[in-house]
Amino acid sequence: MDLSCLLIPVIAGLVGALLGYLVGKAKSGGGTLQSQLEARDSENTILNDTISALENDLAAAKAGTSLAALQADLEACRSNTAKLNAIISSLHTEIDAIRAKHSSSQSFTAVADLEIPFDADLAASVYGRKIQQDDLKIVEGIGPKIEELYHNAGITTWKALSETSLEKLQDILSEAGEGYAMHNPSTWAKQCLLAYQGKWKELKDWQENLDGGKE
Repeated sequence: MDLSCLLIPVIAGLVGALLGYLVGKAKSGGGTLQSQLEARDSENTILNDTISALENDLAAAKAGTSLAALQADLEACRSNTAKLNAIISSLHTEIDAIRAKHSSSQSFTAVADLEIPFDADLAASVYGRKIQQDDLKIVEGIGPKIEELYHNAGITTWKALSETSLEKLQDILSEAGEGYAMHNPSTWAKQCLLAYQGKWKELKDWQENLDGGKE
């Protein structure tokens, strides 16, 4: 038998065995690398998910901080607005008070400047006698001598006396002497005002409760 015929199958067998070994080993090593690759891919996925979650948390934290800052600014604005509204309300109140005072002053001046006609018949019907216009003696507490004192001081009408201060009325009496200083003119201006306004019934009813012109 030719020796080469025997060696060829043997060599072929050995080569086949070697190739099988090498192929098997390669396959075994490839499986390990694939497992490692899959493990790394899984770890990478987990890391990516973690990073994404952390980024979301960071964004939320930043947004929360911004929202808190905006909320604080809003509360500060509301507080300032409330303070400004209080100031504005106070100013409106002061303005209304000034306007009311000014309006009242104007109304009083208008009434004071408006001459009210004297109704002699009405006065007579209430008092049962003829009443002379601007007769200061209609006032409870004023007689002829005190009337003369006031006339000399330029107070000659009911309207003029009604606008004269109590201090001035008292000073005129005091300057005239002790006999006049003892009188109390505290109601005289109001009595003259009622007479000037033609409120005779109100004046008469009030005078009935006065004592020498004093309440």
